[in-house]
Amino acid sequence: MEKLTVFWFRRDLRIEDNCGLYHALKSGNKVFPIFIFDEDIIERLPPQDARIDYIYNALGNLDIAMKENRCTVGIYKGTPKAIFSKLITTYPIEKVICNHDYEPYARERDTEIAALLRAQQVDFETYKDQVIFEKSEVVKSDGFPYKVYTPYWRSWETRFHQNALPSFPSEKHLHHLWDAMPTSPISLEDLGFTSSTIAPPKTNTDEKTIDSYEEVRNFPSLDATSKMGTALRFGTVSIRKLVTKAAQRKNNTYLKELVWREFFMQILWHFPHTQKQSFKPQYDRIEWRNAPEDFEKWCAGQTGYPLVDAGMRELNQTGFMHNRVRMLVGSFLCKHLLIDWRWGEAYFAEKLLDYEMSSNVGNWQWVAGCGVDAAPYFRIFNPSEQIKKFDKELLYIKKWVPDFQDLTYPVPMVDHKFARERCLTTYKAALNQE
Repeated sequence: MEKLTVFWFRRDLRIEDNCGLYHALKSGNKVFPIFIFDEDIIERLPPQDARIDYIYNALGNLDIAMKENRCTVGIYKGTPKAIFSKLITTYPIEKVICNHDYEPYARERDTEIAALLRAQQVDFETYKDQVIFEKSEVVKSDGFPYKVYTPYWRSWETRFHQNALPSFPSEKHLHHLWDAMPTSPISLEDLGFTSSTIAPPKTNTDEKTIDSYEEVRNFPSLDATSKMGTALRFGTVSIRKLVTKAAQRKNNTYLKELVWREFFMQILWHFPHTQKQSFKPQYDRIEWRNAPEDFEKWCAGQTGYPLVDAGMRELNQTGFMHNRVRMLVGSFLCKHLLIDWRWGEAYFAEKLLDYEMSSNVGNWQWVAGCGVDAAPYFRIFNPSEQIKKFDKELLYIKKWVPDFQDLTYPVPMVDHKFARERCLTTYKAALNQE
């Protein structure tokens, strides 16, 4: 039989401008595309998870694009090691190609798969696809990673303008797909899931959205952000095409937001311990209250602070939360309630459709004051003042907390002034330790 190249779809669920897929299709072999529902990941998810629906539907779209070449994506459920052990003994596979993944679990997984394949004389190649610059491509002159965003951005921007972005027209080479591959239909039920009632947010990257981003992005009632987080998380859009579009506009605020994503990715790459530990270790000495009943009220959007509750209810009902409100609810949990940022990070990991570990960890450590380029610990958002600044007509609050003026609406669970002083005292006690 002719030799095959496996292309392993992961966080790159698209046909167009897919770097790894392009190299697979140009490898000289017929290409056997696969996706693995990793049991080590999906067994921790609830039976209804909108992200599984998103992946499943994206795979269906891939099949539509491939059907002209009589090919579909081979979908498997199991651990990657078990799946590849079976594939390389069943088919004449010469090479496996995929795109880079930078999270700690993914790095361990890929090291294990590389060793497995090497032992069977199967090549394993990975490529950069989900970012413009990765790992140590944008570092300081001494070779150390940036820990502050602004100088990182300046260096990123300089490098970006010095180098033309490559293009990988993978969609033009689909005739190299293997048209004899076995079909492996699999349903959501086969995976152990039922369809979610939560639909992904509608994305919008038209010129108006990008050009007006600076002036409207902080007002949650306007629904004026691009909502590209989920598409970027699962790679249903090309970051190269999106960045190119953003860079062509005069206002670079939207582009800077895309670069924040890469900043946090390189932080997690260089400092993987920050997944569970504060970047600034002295902050792990904070004596968190970690009151379970307070945490439950926060999760349910029952804190008595309407803008905090609006954000949490939006998250619970839609899998999305406006970024300005994410900062407030995060600050409220850590500083008003003195609950460990890791509790909030884990809840967001469970609920957010656009959950991205590096950005989620980075932003939670930002609001807690313990991360790189973090807000100073004494910056404590006043939930009432935030309403005056960003939802003064109460449009967002009325949408998500229609009961905020009812007698049944809870009173504020903690007084702002009291919470602020308690937070400052607690933080100072931890930071002043020898």
